[in-house]
Amino acid sequence: MEPLRELRVGFIGAGRMAGAVARAMLLAGEVQAVNILASAPSNRNLDKFQSFSCQTTHCNVEVLEKCSFVFLATKPHVLPAVLREIGPAVTPRHVLISMAAGVTLRTLEELLPVGTQVLRIMPNLPCEVQSGVVLFTRGSSVGKEEASVLKTLLAPCGLCEEAPESYIDIHTGLSGSGVAYVYMFAEALAEGAVKMGMPSPLANKIAAQTLLGAAKMILETGEHPAVLRSAVCTPGGTTIHALHELEKGSLRATVMNAVEAATSRARELGNR
Repeated sequence: MEPLRELRVGFIGAGRMAGAVARAMLLAGEVQAVNILASAPSNRNLDKFQSFSCQTTHCNVEVLEKCSFVFLATKPHVLPAVLREIGPAVTPRHVLISMAAGVTLRTLEELLPVGTQVLRIMPNLPCEVQSGVVLFTRGSSVGKEEASVLKTLLAPCGLCEEAPESYIDIHTGLSGSGVAYVYMFAEALAEGAVKMGMPSPLANKIAAQTLLGAAKMILETGEHPAVLRSAVCTPGGTTIHALHELEKGSLRATVMNAVEAATSRARELGNR
């Protein structure tokens, strides 16, 4: 396998998440822009890659001809047709990484030549600002070296972990969809402050920094969230009164139900 700085990386599909992953790689300096090639049917999404000084094309097969690590970043319902199109161009040197939600490794391996090295990844939107989470899982033909290279490529996106495929749908419910739950909570926090008289721009900024700081403490201290929550509460203080209101509103049960619902939906999509 070629050195990382010389690695040719391709993207079939050039949407928002593909752009986020490519941008993170470039910011980290692991891959050179001239060695990234993206394909899409129209120029609309390719403009972003061109702004990064990456190469672009309208031909999916060209990506396979010029790149060894290829991210499959199309919509899930489009992916089977794309795999049939590129299948004849796939060789043992290729490593294919699917970003399509709900498309299992078994499906990918059935639609590609026998022995193709294929992985699944599930990134989330904060990869755009290098603070995302990416979970990946290997197909049966992928070795440790290829997985290690992929992890190095994805590390600039944020937290990058390998896990069994059964965790991918849970990750979708927890983190892929989970950022939307956090945005809704941030909105509610800020609106509470606005209700009490704080200007909206300042309230939004403080709410966002509060979430950022709380998350950073979980990661850097290694403490369970319940321990950190308890540390904020003083007997008869403001926080315990507020938490009582959240408990009355069944916040924890509702969030757990949301993760379950999103995970179940991801599994349904995979069983189609």
